[in-house]
Amino acid sequence: MKKSQIRIDYALIIAMVTLAGQLYAQKMTNKGEAGNKPVSDSLPTRTLSQVTVKGVKPVVVESLPEVYGTYLMGGKRSEVIKLADVDANVAEKTPRQVFARIPGVFVYDMDGTGNQINIATRGLDPHRSWENNIRQNGVITNSDMYGYPASHYSAPMESIERVEFVRGTASLQYGAQFGGMLNYVTKRADSTRRFGFETVNSVGSYGLLSTYNAIGGRVGKWTYYAYYYRRHSDGYRQNSRSDAEAQLGRLHYQANERLGITAEVGRSTYTYQIPGPLTDAMFAQDPRQSTRSRNYFNPDIYVPSIKVDWQLSDRTRLLWTTSAVLGARNSVQLDAFATVPDTINRATGQYRARQVDIDNFHSYTTEVRLIHQYQLGNVNATAAAGVQLISTDLHRRQQGAGTTASDFDFTLTSPFRRDLHFRTKNLAAFAESQFHLTNRLTVSPGIRIENGQTEMRGTITYYQPENLPTDISHKFALLGVNAQYRINDAVKVYGGWAQAYRPVIFKDIIPTSVYERIDKNLKDAYGYNAEVGIEGRWQGLHLNLTVFDLLYRNRLGTLLLTNTDGTNYIFRTNIGDSRSTGVEALIEAQLLRTEKILISGFTSTAYNNARYLNGQVSAGTENRAVKGNQVESAPRWTSRNGVTARYGSASLTLQYSYVSETFSDALNTPTASANGAVGPVPSYALVDLNGTWRIGRQLTLRGSVNNLLNKQYFTKRPTFYPGPGVWPSDGRSAVLTVGLTI
Repeated sequence: MKKSQIRIDYALIIAMVTLAGQLYAQKMTNKGEAGNKPVSDSLPTRTLSQVTVKGVKPVVVESLPEVYGTYLMGGKRSEVIKLADVDANVAEKTPRQVFARIPGVFVYDMDGTGNQINIATRGLDPHRSWENNIRQNGVITNSDMYGYPASHYSAPMESIERVEFVRGTASLQYGAQFGGMLNYVTKRADSTRRFGFETVNSVGSYGLLSTYNAIGGRVGKWTYYAYYYRRHSDGYRQNSRSDAEAQLGRLHYQANERLGITAEVGRSTYTYQIPGPLTDAMFAQDPRQSTRSRNYFNPDIYVPSIKVDWQLSDRTRLLWTTSAVLGARNSVQLDAFATVPDTINRATGQYRARQVDIDNFHSYTTEVRLIHQYQLGNVNATAAAGVQLISTDLHRRQQGAGTTASDFDFTLTSPFRRDLHFRTKNLAAFAESQFHLTNRLTVSPGIRIENGQTEMRGTITYYQPENLPTDISHKFALLGVNAQYRINDAVKVYGGWAQAYRPVIFKDIIPTSVYERIDKNLKDAYGYNAEVGIEGRWQGLHLNLTVFDLLYRNRLGTLLLTNTDGTNYIFRTNIGDSRSTGVEALIEAQLLRTEKILISGFTSTAYNNARYLNGQVSAGTENRAVKGNQVESAPRWTSRNGVTARYGSASLTLQYSYVSETFSDALNTPTASANGAVGPVPSYALVDLNGTWRIGRQLTLRGSVNNLLNKQYFTKRPTFYPGPGVWPSDGRSAVLTVGLTI
């Protein structure tokens, strides 16, 4: 028996004895006063009828409330996925399962070991989810919002309680990203106990082994939580070994009922052996083969933060968050097409020297948010306002000559050819107010002002020094408005429009060779998100249907231009605009319910017409128009569908996923090149089987058979890291997870 339970039992016994003593004493007193006459009991009893409570398990996907912390979410499309409610492969963070019920999520399977989540919506680029504002517990984890917005920080999914995703119409409050905000909320300590322990361990195909161990509890005004995580996988393909670690520590001090302070630091790191790209012929022959054995990738990221949460009054709350993203993104590789073999030179008896690239991140953010309830005449309103200051310094060193060895080694044999700093200081202020015009209608206008400057300085050995310094100004006044009308308690209609922008990032302005030049008047991409939808819940049925429109101006690309002497050069500049329009639909329903069995199903389907409105790109010796072409890596159809059977505390989900054809380039090249770098990405359909069995409150078993039919497929032909070509996704695999809570 637990000590806490023993204490509770002792307390109950003492309370019962005390109460009995008091009643007996009172009875004796009354008896004496009445001259030994019998006295009726002052506590009459009544026998109650038996009450049976039957609950219907709620649908899996929830929406954020209209006021959520210091955010206003009324009128915006949002989804909340509680991982305890879904059958999914959490050990490898399989995104098509974790995000299955969020329609329109395009998943880029860069590697199948669970290192990174790469997703996008509405025709945006999925590389490391960098079109989204990525957060953990509300703290930004994008490595550098203005230099390299990829989220190299990658917490274990075992540590996540729920995933919150808000579309881009809410961008005025959290940042100007087109894709929306993706917030991973970690598990919390059990504040009713002084000490608790959880362990989650997995074993699976291709040498998968992982362990997650967490402790937490509350002592007085202090609450603590910490975890340690490790994972190893040999990988589906040859030479695709991966080793990952992650840690987190959180300490919360509740000074009084109104003031709380939280300090937190998270770290994630992994070393991934990169197996190299394939050609289409290689993929057809054997998708598990490798073209590289000496390539490695290693990010090591720390995210410290301090939060002050102060309830100033019953109507006003202040949240001050100061955080940083610190660490490095390291790689050593032979960067070449799949048709270039990595073999030993007969003359030297050695391999070619590898290329070493190192990014060091120094990103600091402080943000003060205030939310206040007030009344304007007869209209109740809630205002959210804040100021955000971001200061970053991305130190990028690239094209250093590494060793000819085969191990994980960043030793240099000659200096970096690029040694650059990308420094940004940006100040943003926002304000949004949610007006309850009636008890059913709310309208929320808002504004965000961005004012910043980015400076690139350093050296590129093959570039003239006078051409290198580049300054980019970020000055925007972004507007937006959202509205929501509740038809009744079960149905609401929502919609909104909000402007957004995406800064010109580091890779867009670094010339790759002496034959490239950078436009000194580069413009940040800008545009808007617009959506209108309806959401309803009736008797176990959940529907959320959205029509959207996303305009993306000033896309970056290259043009072929001519010097005065007649020679050609590549010019990196803004090349055109694109637009994404479509429909996102989620339907969840209970199909059959008996006393012991519940069968439910869902469909999460999106149609997306992402196309170029105008623009030109370089193609060999000429520039070609891309008007009307499909945007890269933007499938027209994405559909995930599942059936879940529940019996008691056990559940089993069969999921079918379909993604239509995409293209790797703006030219929509219909036939794959010989080296696999450009061409179409064929459509694919996958079947997954996942199950969960909760044995009491302490033991949980999860099992997954991923890609049940062993479909050989790939999701993208990248144009940069990890290298142009075909990158096969994983075939069939199985995972078993055991979780124990004490």
